[in-house]
Parts: sequence; structure tokens; C-alpha cells
Amino acid sequence: MSELLSKLGIDWRLLAAQLANFLILLFVLRRFAYKPLLKLLDERKQKIANGLANAQKAKSNLEEAEKERQEIISTAKKGASEIINLAETAAQKNREETLKEAKAGVEKIVTEARKQIDSEKSKMIGEIKSEISELVMLAAEKTASIKLDDKKDKELIEKIIKESALQN
Repeated sequence: MSELLSKLGIDWRLLAAQLANFLILLFVLRRFAYKPLLKLLDERKQKIANGLANAQKAKSNLEEAEKERQEIISTAKKGASEIINLAETAAQKNREETLKEAKAGVEKIVTEARKQIDSEKSKMIGEIKSEISELVMLAAEKTASIKLDDKKDKELIEKIIKESALQN
């Protein structure tokens, strides 16, 4: 075999020395470089896996928090809607009561005003009747002292009414 190697131009001693050097180098690299490098890669892989797990956990927590937020918002909207409905109902009831009170007040004022108008009307009619009777008496006195025909009586009564209206 040594002849075969020598024909190929390979020195078996040099090959053995290179093989020994390669094995030593392989042992050293494996011991001081490959194992620490693998350990470092494993640690990095574990950190990445932990990070992904934490991210997934955070995502699920965020989704859960979003669901809770939506439920709270929904509950708050329902509560606000109920409060608004109650307020609108109370406002409508209050408005109706106020309208009833206002109508009753207006009716009372109108009734009192009508009574007052009727009273004033009766009073004025009484005053007018009194004045007319006085005018008739005055006209009767004047016509009794001066006896004229019907046309003259009318003119005299009108003149007396005008004079008495001017005096008042």
C-alpha cells in the first residue's frame, strides 16, 4: 500500500501527521468552539421560544382585555340608554304636568277675567242706565217747560245729551 501511495505522490508519514493534526484540531474545535457555540445557539433558541410564548400569551391577554372592554362598553351603553329613556320619560311626564298646571292657570285667569268683565259690564250698564235716566229726566223737564212738536223734542233731547256728554 505504501507503494501505491508513493506512485500517487502521497507521503504516508505526512498524511498520518496531517491526519493527527486534523484530529487534534477537530477535538479542540469541538471542545472549545463547537460545544459553546451549540450551547449559545440552544440558549438563543430557548429565548426565542420563550419570547414567542410570551408574545402569544400577551396576544391572548390583549384579546381577552379587548373582549372585556367591549363588554364594559356595551354594558355602559345599555345603562346610558336606560338612563336616557328614564330621563326622557320623566321629562315628558314633567312637561305634561307643567302643561296641565299652565292650562289650569290660564283657565283660572280667563274665568276671573270673564267675571271681572261681566262685573265691569254690569257696572257700566248700570251707570249708563243711570245717566240715561238722568238725561231723560232733564229732557222731560225741559220739554215740559217748552212744549213743542215731536221733531223739536228730538232735537232738544239730542242737544241735552251732547251738553251733558261735554260736561262729563
